[in-house]
Amino acid sequence: MKQFKGTGVALITPFDNNNKLDTNALSKFVEHQISNGVDYLVVLGTTAESVTLSTEEKAVVMKTVVDANKNRKPLVLGMTSNNTADLLQQVRSTDLKDFDAILSACPYYNKPSQKGIFQHFDQLAKNTELPIILYNVPGRTAKNIEPLTVKRLAEQHKHIIGIKEAAGDLEQAVELIEMNDDDFLVISGEDGITLPMVLMGGAGVISVIAQAFPNEYVQMVNSGLQGDAITARGYHFTLKEAFELGFCEGNPTGIKTFLSQQGHCQNNLRLPLVKASDELEKRIEDYLKR
Repeated sequence: MKQFKGTGVALITPFDNNNKLDTNALSKFVEHQISNGVDYLVVLGTTAESVTLSTEEKAVVMKTVVDANKNRKPLVLGMTSNNTADLLQQVRSTDLKDFDAILSACPYYNKPSQKGIFQHFDQLAKNTELPIILYNVPGRTAKNIEPLTVKRLAEQHKHIIGIKEAAGDLEQAVELIEMNDDDFLVISGEDGITLPMVLMGGAGVISVIAQAFPNEYVQMVNSGLQGDAITARGYHFTLKEAFELGFCEGNPTGIKTFLSQQGHCQNNLRLPLVKASDELEKRIEDYLKR
């Protein structure tokens, strides 16, 4: 579990100007993240626009990242569905030998009860031996995985090793840290409150914005984990505006704007997502110049 402490990044999926996968850009981008010190890589999460990728494209993305990574960093694979049977079929039919954990979000749209959420992840855990990181993001799923449900799942299945907590609720995050064993990872899924979570005992982050500033972000998280709040706070305030700009028109609209201006990818998204407004483009450009 220690391999998932620190800074993980939720990788984007680069598209070329024909809106096809840009595997060359993805390979170079993986190398950039590794060379700047990130601790692990998350493949096919929300930021990857995975819901707009075909099964064949997902396989290409997975192979591209695996090949570029060359076993240097742990890899986490995003696998989510609001149909439990479909999720189990994904697990059975996907070659997971190159991945170190699964990241799975709360079932979305159909709004299950806490009992339904428990049974959904209980079935997932019974059908894979890979470590599982739960993903709580009620702003997207319309349901909160409550702390008691998380605790029950962690007690029932030792390979449910942590949660990416992205409810934006620091009080709930602290409750998760307090009520679970020290070896259960409470990982920030909200860039803006990553540092407070780390200083309260969180295990780090699975970040969107860290992709644009991997070195600075790693320094912030590592300083926080080491108890050096003053140094960590300096990095937080340097990145604070980026946290705001990255999400004011949604994700991955903001981060792709950052990365395209830095030369890492074309600024292309797949519908229904669209590029940032001219105003946001200019604000990000000004921020990067500063």
